[in-house]
Amino acid sequence: MVLSMLLHDGTADRTTHGPYHTWALVAAALLAATGPVWQRRLTDWTRRLLGRWCGVRIRSPYRPLPVAHGTEQRMLRLGRMLADPATWRDLVWTAVNACGGFLLVLAPVIAVIYGLGALASLHGGSGPPPELPGVPLPTLPPVPVQPAPQAGLAALLTQPWRHGALGLWAVVPLGLALISVALLAAPRLLTGYGRLAAALLGPTREAQLAQRVEHLAITRSDTIDSGAAELRRIERDLHDGAQARLVAMGMTLNAAEQLFESSPQAARALLAEAKQASAKALAELRDLVRGIHPPVLADRGLPDAVHALALDLPLRAQFSGELPGRAPAPVESAGYFAVSELLANVSKHARAQQVWIEIGHTGGALRIVVTDDGHGGADPARGTGLRGLERRLAAFDGVLAVSSPLGGPTIATLEIPCALSSPKTSSS
Repeated sequence: MVLSMLLHDGTADRTTHGPYHTWALVAAALLAATGPVWQRRLTDWTRRLLGRWCGVRIRSPYRPLPVAHGTEQRMLRLGRMLADPATWRDLVWTAVNACGGFLLVLAPVIAVIYGLGALASLHGGSGPPPELPGVPLPTLPPVPVQPAPQAGLAALLTQPWRHGALGLWAVVPLGLALISVALLAAPRLLTGYGRLAAALLGPTREAQLAQRVEHLAITRSDTIDSGAAELRRIERDLHDGAQARLVAMGMTLNAAEQLFESSPQAARALLAEAKQASAKALAELRDLVRGIHPPVLADRGLPDAVHALALDLPLRAQFSGELPGRAPAPVESAGYFAVSELLANVSKHARAQQVWIEIGHTGGALRIVVTDDGHGGADPARGTGLRGLERRLAAFDGVLAVSSPLGGPTIATLEIPCALSSPKTSSS
């Protein structure tokens, strides 16, 4: 009978708690599947918030994840996410922030509240009510009231003086001192809070080196591909342009030589044709050399070379700015051809009436801004030539930012980190 009761109780217990166990397992599975995703969103929001409040820019430390389209790829993405050390450091940050981070930030606030409480306690004593002139007050029998004991830092500051140790006047400077110290310490504590967050939420030294190596490998590959494409372009231009004209000129001279004795007039016409062909071939060679490295860029520097580009545009152009020195030759070349491509896009696609070009050097970087009043809508994400321009600038750690709302204007800003030489020192 006892055994049957135990079996009955066990069955009832499993029947009663079975659904709860099932829901617990489902909740645990959902937490394991979605927890890292929500944790990353929370920490990304924290990084943006710290950048706004503490002035600490925290880069994303996460490894790249595969694009998830199906269930299998989503599981692979989740596994990569769980294998990323940055995911677990996010959990450590959550625990540290819950235990000590908020206390670090709220410490000045608490100190100010205690200081105000200490000052307010000066008026907390008991005494007869104030008498209003011309208003009789009823007289009631006195009722003994025991004042409530003060607690906390306010009591520590005020209770000794209430018993006549130094007098109530000492509470005022102590309360003001507490408030002043809290206000002075608040920015430093907030900065310390941001550094603590950067140490846990930012990439580690090893991760930064790995990201840097990956970035250099990508930019190296892009530079090699760009160089190979440029060599193919030069070869094609030589083959289809100057080489073809030189071959034709040689054939023309050969024909003129054969006609020189029998038909001098025809020979002279062929010689004039060969002369025109040589002039066109020379012009094409000059254009080709100018496309490789413009002479004005080597002789007069980037501002004058960009100004010359602006003067050749078929629309109104306004150029402003100067550089206090010369940038390195590779940087000048990259900046020149970037501006040349941007201006070509403006001429071909923007339907603009005017373009503004501004050049300068701020914050240790060459900065060039190209603005046009066209119809806008330029987007590097659509795989246009702007994407290739971004890759070429990335080889110099440069960046391209494009703002092009529909209807315009389009503002393209490129920055390339570099140091300038002395104005009297050539960069070549």
